[in-house]
Amino acid sequence: MSLNLKSAMVRCGFVALLFFLLACQRETSADFSHGEPEYLQVGDEYLEIATVAQGLEVPWGMGLFENQLLFTEIGGQVKSLNLNNGQMKTILVLPDVFTRTTPGLLDLVVQQQKEKPYVFLHYTRKQDSLVVSTLMRYTYDGQELIDPKELLQIKGALGHNGGRLLLDDDLLYWATGDAADNTQAQDSTTLNGKILRMHLDGSIPTDNPIPGSYVYAWGFRNIQGFTMTPEGDLYSAEHGDAIEDEVNWVRPLHNYGWPLIEGLHDTPEEEAVEGIERMSEPIRSWTPVIAPAGMAYYGSDAISQWKGSLLLVTLKSQSFRVLSLDQAGHQIRSERVYFSNRYGRIRTVIAAPNGDIYFSTSNQDWNPQPGFPLPQDDRIIRLRKTSAAPQHAIQQDANGEDILAANDGAVLYKNFCASCHQLDGQGVPEVFPALQQSVLAQDGDQFARLLLTGTAGRGKASDGIAYPQDMASFDFLNDQQLSAIINYVNSEFLKTQPISAPQVNAQRDEIKSQ
Repeated sequence: MSLNLKSAMVRCGFVALLFFLLACQRETSADFSHGEPEYLQVGDEYLEIATVAQGLEVPWGMGLFENQLLFTEIGGQVKSLNLNNGQMKTILVLPDVFTRTTPGLLDLVVQQQKEKPYVFLHYTRKQDSLVVSTLMRYTYDGQELIDPKELLQIKGALGHNGGRLLLDDDLLYWATGDAADNTQAQDSTTLNGKILRMHLDGSIPTDNPIPGSYVYAWGFRNIQGFTMTPEGDLYSAEHGDAIEDEVNWVRPLHNYGWPLIEGLHDTPEEEAVEGIERMSEPIRSWTPVIAPAGMAYYGSDAISQWKGSLLLVTLKSQSFRVLSLDQAGHQIRSERVYFSNRYGRIRTVIAAPNGDIYFSTSNQDWNPQPGFPLPQDDRIIRLRKTSAAPQHAIQQDANGEDILAANDGAVLYKNFCASCHQLDGQGVPEVFPALQQSVLAQDGDQFARLLLTGTAGRGKASDGIAYPQDMASFDFLNDQQLSAIINYVNSEFLKTQPISAPQVNAQRDEIKSQ
C-alpha cells in the first residue's frame, strides 16, 4: 500500500521532528582512536583492523555516500559517520519502529552519484495489532533525511522479516522474509519470501518477469545477505531451519524451494518435489547452520587474494568469510574463514570503492553469545590494506571438524541447540524455552519425538508459553546422535534417566507408521 507525501508526513509528523531534535543534541564524535589497531594476514598482505565507531545499538544496515558512512540502528535511528574526521551524527529518528528480538529498523541503501541522493529504509512497525514491514524512501540533503515517501507495505512478523535492499541504477530490489509463515514463499501472488523488483518511485517495471507483479524470484525463507556484481549477477544469503543455510545465485522467475526443499536437493523427498517443479539449488550450503548475515561483492585490486569473492559475515558462527567465485561467477571455488568468536555476532558488511571493508557487530541484540557484549559494543570495524609488517597478526581460521560425523553430545548440543537454548540451557525468555523447565524434555521418549518432529502446530510449549518460532525437526541426525543430545541435556540440566539409540529408533519407526 503506497501513501502520498502528505499522509507519510502526517504519520511521522511532529513527533518525528521532536525525536530528531533531541537526538541531534546527543551527537557524538568518532575520532578513529578506539584502541590500538589489530592486523590480519592474508597471504603476503596485511590488513589493518580498526574500530571506527563504537557504543552503537545494533547497527543493521550500512551504505556509503561520498566521504560518509550512513547506517541504521535497530531501535529506529539513522546516523552518518564522516570517514575523514570521525564525526558522527543522527540524521533521522523513526518514532514508530516496532522492535522485539529481530524486528526493527533494518536495512538501508543509498543512491550514488546524486547531489541529494535517495535513501531507502526498511523497518517493521505496528498497524493496530499486526506487524507490518514498511519500505520508505527519503532524500538526503547532507544534514538529515527529508521528504519521506512510503513505497510499499507487506506482511511482517516477530521474525523472518528478511529486509535487505539493493540498488541497480534506477531499480530497487527488496529481499523479503517469509514472515514465519510457510504458506508465503511458494505463493507467487504474495510478496513475502521473495525478491521484489521496482522503480525508485515504487512502481512495477514493465520488464519484470511476471507482468504487473513486483516478484522477481521466490522460494526464500529469511534472506539476510544480498549483493550484486558489476556484471549484474545477484546473490542472496539466507537462514535455513535446523540445516542448510544457503547462498543462492538469483535469477528471474527461479524458485529456490523453501519450504518444499531446503538447501541441496539431496533427499528422496526433495528429489521427488524437484521432479514435479523445477527448483534451483544453492551454490553453497552449511550444516550445521552458521546464520549468514550481510554479504558484499569484493571487486577491488586492493586485497588481491579476495578479488572476485563474496564477503559473508555470520551471526551464529561469529565469523567473516571469503567465498571465492569461479570465473563465470556461478560457483564457489573456495571458502576462507576469519575472526571466529573474536568480535562476536557480525551483522553487516560493505566494500568501499577504494578497497576498504566495513563490518558491524551485533552483540547488543537479543541473543548475545557467551563472552559478549564487550564494553565497546556494538561497533563498526574497518579492514584496510597496509604497508606495515606487524610482529603479530591474526591468521585464517583452521578448518572446523565434521559435526555431522560427531557422536559427542556436548559437541552436537553446542552446534545444533545452544544458539537458541544457550550453553547453560537457560534459553531466552519468551523467545526460546529453558530446558530446565521443560516437562516434555524430562521424558526420554517424548524428547526423542520432539527432536524428530519439531514443534510446528503444537501451540504452547510445556512451560505454558507460546513461543514466537517453531523448533525445527532434527530427524536428519541419526539415532545415536539424537540419543547423545538427549543424554547430554539430561545429564547437564535435568538429571533424568538416559535413553538409548534403539529407543530413539523405536520412536522414529512409530512416527513413520502414523
